[in-house]
Amino acid sequence: MESVGVAPAPAAVAVAEQKMKLLEPRKEPLASSAAAAAAKAPCKWAMKKKLVGGDAGYVLEDVPHLTDYMPELPTYPNPLQDNPAYSVVKQYFVNTDDTVTQKIVVRKNSARGTHFRRAGPRQRVYFQPDEVNAAIVTCGGLCPGLNTVIRELVCGLYDMYGVTSVVGIEGGYKGFYSRNTVTLTPKSVNDIHKRGGTILGTSRGGHDTAKIVDSLQDRGINQVYIIGGDGTQQGASVIYEEVRRRGLKCAVVGVPKTIDNDIAVIDKSFGFDTAVEEAQRAINAAHVEAESAENGIGVVKLMGRNSGFIAMYATLASRDVDCCLIPESPFYLEGKGGLLEFVEKRLKDSGHMVIVVAEGAGQDLIAQSMNFVDTQDASGNKLLLDVGLWLSQKIKDHFKKKTNFPITLKYIDPTYMIRAVRSNASDNVYCTLLAHSALHGAMAGYSGFTVAPVNGRHAYIPFYRITEKQNKVVITDRMWARVLCSTNQPCFLSHEDVENMKHDDDERHHLHNTQLLDGSPAKCSPNCNGSAGAE
Repeated sequence: MESVGVAPAPAAVAVAEQKMKLLEPRKEPLASSAAAAAAKAPCKWAMKKKLVGGDAGYVLEDVPHLTDYMPELPTYPNPLQDNPAYSVVKQYFVNTDDTVTQKIVVRKNSARGTHFRRAGPRQRVYFQPDEVNAAIVTCGGLCPGLNTVIRELVCGLYDMYGVTSVVGIEGGYKGFYSRNTVTLTPKSVNDIHKRGGTILGTSRGGHDTAKIVDSLQDRGINQVYIIGGDGTQQGASVIYEEVRRRGLKCAVVGVPKTIDNDIAVIDKSFGFDTAVEEAQRAINAAHVEAESAENGIGVVKLMGRNSGFIAMYATLASRDVDCCLIPESPFYLEGKGGLLEFVEKRLKDSGHMVIVVAEGAGQDLIAQSMNFVDTQDASGNKLLLDVGLWLSQKIKDHFKKKTNFPITLKYIDPTYMIRAVRSNASDNVYCTLLAHSALHGAMAGYSGFTVAPVNGRHAYIPFYRITEKQNKVVITDRMWARVLCSTNQPCFLSHEDVENMKHDDDERHHLHNTQLLDGSPAKCSPNCNGSAGAE
């Protein structure tokens, strides 16, 4: 296959990379003022796509490498080949042309489609253990598993690669230029996976590209691991671009974190399993309260600013939920087929009910009823009104007008209890694999990427792919249909609404394929700005 902006594939992907013409030439270092100006310019951080084409519609969306702008870098044998823990492994290293397909369900005549570079250790590395000065930073909100990722990055660098210089950056992005570093060793992080939160602290916003890269340069840091959501990964992309402009030998690696599971492309984000499991306790409590009272109603608000995955999966896991409300599926209160009519009917039929609502659901309805003006937090995220309190009050007001229909309503908001807990066993294993894949990539000289599983295989993904849009529940998909079957709730949508959503999904899919083939840059997300606030 040969398309505009896509290089035709030779016999091996490694050879193709050397022949690609898509890379920018190496640029001279920018002055601090110019760098700051570039960082503030909207969407200037967008990375140039590095694509390799192949037979039958194969496209590799590759990630940057240090040799893209430092071609004379020496390589060294990977220390893992002498590690006794790996002595029983049949194949030490990942093949250079191994890739992971984004789409695994295909038809007989389908194109092979988009692939990503497979994560894992390489036979040759671009850093010697004694030259590595690694830094780890956590940004944005809390999430179960943060401490596990920190621990496994530190222990992996020490135990697998013999690196002995690892520091933590306290307080998020602003910690690079406003605070001292914290030395991290396997001993100091030994038990941190048993705690919630992050030992490094975190914050939103505080991203100043020039100051951050100045700090990396002054401290001699040549590997930086940035753990955070899509806003944080946008910031990491800006940092990579500035590191590249200055010609620094510094690997910039992202580890995606969002408890809402709203990062695109990847299978899921760490902490999500723990959040769904912990949400069961709140739902169970609401169910006990509801069924113990006359016309009892339990309302549980769960996390989900723009995506309702936690609410959806917690509902399916519980089987005690009568109605699940998420941001992707609009609903209305009054009139025939509205939520209040459904609540009344369910109470008459069952005598109690449980409602699970994601925090981002119904925001337009609340804003209309309160004449609320949008405001934002330090990350540029829209500040949400409390849909749980609002919905509870609306239900109470509705039944006050009903004679001989008393209700008992209990509202439970476990948001901060859920995100502050330690990660469960499943997430602990997942965090370990993420951390190891990240450090393997950095040692192999890759940079400007994030690491995560795609269809069950860990891969290196360009920053732009996970920041160009958010992952959302597709309410025209079978998973949401399963929720509706479980709760027996109406969808609150007209046939016209459903058809419009199907049409929008098809248009977005077609637009991405067109951009991929013509090499045009990805469209900027609404949060794309110079501050690149952490999420």
